[in-house]
This record gives sequence, C-alpha cells and structure tokens, in this order.
Amino acid sequence: MQTEKIQAVQGVVDRVGSYQEGAPERTVEQELREGLGEAGLELTDDEVTRLAAAIDDVDGIVDVGEVLGD
Repeated sequence: MQTEKIQAVQGVVDRVGSYQEGAPERTVEQELREGLGEAGLELTDDEVTRLAAAIDDVDGIVDVGEVLGD
C-alpha cells in the first residue's frame, strides 16, 4: 500500500478508533467502511476486518501499517 493511502486510511482509523472505544467489533467495522467510503478509499474486506479487530483488541486507535503489514 502506498504511503499516501496508508496516511489517508490512518486518518479514518484515528477518527473511528477515538470514538468507538468499547463499541462492538461489528459497529467498528461498519464505521470503518462508512469512513473509508466517505474518504473515497477502498480496502479489501479482509483489510477492513483486520483493522476492526485490531481496534477492538486495543479498544482504540491502531497503526494501519502495523496491522496491515505495510
């Protein structure tokens, strides 16, 4: 994934992670999908699921590069 895309996705993850603390993983995943769509960003279903699970695991913001291995 390109650095610019990682930074853009990180912005969405930061926003979702900050107000989804304690929310169920499914809610986090829905919010991620909505945020990514609003930002015109596309990730695979697997990438969105991995990010949602990571946010749920730490109950907050995660590093996109670390989670997606880029």
